[in-house]
Amino acid sequence: GALAEGIACCVKHFPGHGFVGADSHTEMPVDKRSLRQILSTDAMPYFWLSSSLTSVMPAHVIYSKVDKKPAGFSSKWIQDILRGKLAFTGAIFSDDLSMAAARVLNGEQLSFAQAATQALNAGCDMVLLCNQPAMADELLANLKWTISAQSISRLARMHGHKHPKRLDQLHESAELVQAFHQVPQKGVTEGELFA
Repeated sequence: GALAEGIACCVKHFPGHGFVGADSHTEMPVDKRSLRQILSTDAMPYFWLSSSLTSVMPAHVIYSKVDKKPAGFSSKWIQDILRGKLAFTGAIFSDDLSMAAARVLNGEQLSFAQAATQALNAGCDMVLLCNQPAMADELLANLKWTISAQSISRLARMHGHKHPKRLDQLHESAELVQAFHQVPQKGVTEGELFA
C-alpha cells in the first residue's frame, strides 16, 4: 500500500517483540528463544518483505541465545542476520535513544553519544533521539562518527517518489480491496479493519 504510493515507511521492531513482557521503554526485555525459533516466528515476515521494505528499526530486546547485546546494538543481528541472511538493503534506524532502557548495555547506563556509537557501529544508518530534543546538542557535540556512502544512499531512498492518492482514492483502489480480502487469511476478519 504505502510503498506502491511512494511513501517510505519504517517497520519495527526487528526481529520481533512479541515474546517478551517487559516494556523496553523502561526496562531491558530478554527473549530466551533460539535463533531458529525467532526466525521461524517473529522474523518470518522479514524473509518475504526484506526486498520491498525501505527501512527497519531493530528491537531494543536482548535475544540471549543469539547475542548478549540488544538487537539495536548487535552487529550479529543487524549485519549478519538482517543484512546478510535476509539480504535487507534499506535504511536501519535505531530505536529512540531517549528511552532509558535503550541506552543500557551490559547493565550499564550509556550516555547518548555512547549509545549512538553502539547503534552506528552495529550497522544502524541513523540514530533517533525523539523525546529529549534538548539532549540532541549534547549528542552531536560528543558523537565522533563519519557517515558512510552506503548509509547516505540508503537514507536517500527514504524520500517519497510521488504524491500519494487521496484517502477516498485509496479506498477505491483495486490493490486496497484485494489486500482487505487477504486479511482474513491472516487471522483478522474484514469487518475488524474498519472498527
